[in-house]
Amino acid sequence: MDLDELWRRTVENLVREGLIRSDSVRRAFLKYPRYLFVEERYKKYAHLDEPLPIPAGQTVSAPHMVAIMLELADLMPGMKVLEIGTGSGWNAALMAELVKTDVYTIERILELVEFARRNLQRAGVKNVHVISGDGSKGLPPTAPYDRIIVTAGAPRVPEPLVEQLKPDGKLIIPVGSYHLWQNLLEVTKKKDGSVKVKNHGGVAFVPLIGEFGWKE
Repeated sequence: MDLDELWRRTVENLVREGLIRSDSVRRAFLKYPRYLFVEERYKKYAHLDEPLPIPAGQTVSAPHMVAIMLELADLMPGMKVLEIGTGSGWNAALMAELVKTDVYTIERILELVEFARRNLQRAGVKNVHVISGDGSKGLPPTAPYDRIIVTAGAPRVPEPLVEQLKPDGKLIIPVGSYHLWQNLLEVTKKKDGSVKVKNHGGVAFVPLIGEFGWKE
């Protein structure tokens, strides 16, 4: 069975399980399979619903986790999106397909900045800007954002990320322990600047390192 067929079955399973709920997320998953964003030796495992290694000792998330976060984010065409933690570039590609406009993504590990850029170029993704830097500070020059998605676990919700949200904007972020369990939080910024937080349960992500994350 070829990689495309294996991936198609994975997407179908996620739909059956109710993890992919929207047709837009399903189409994005089919357009940009995870095997386009891993090293050659891991392509044959890309359809498995589990994290996979990427360079610099990091991982690309399991398909079900990416689906959950994208559905929570409720991305629509025209939204301005910031991702914290580029990793392989896969999630950024999916988001770019959903919003149909520029996506900004920050990665602190230079090896992954280059890895993601190569992956995105090979996949034909032209509307993702990969920036090297401390994602816990956000990206003020292009703020405010409709959505901010964090793909690493933070000790608390970083204040700069909330500040850089538009009114009614959402921040999706894992918050909790270093390298253990976190809770996936949906943080909605109200028009008066206050926030509403909804907890979507336990997850496990690599740590968010930075000034407003965990210290190295």
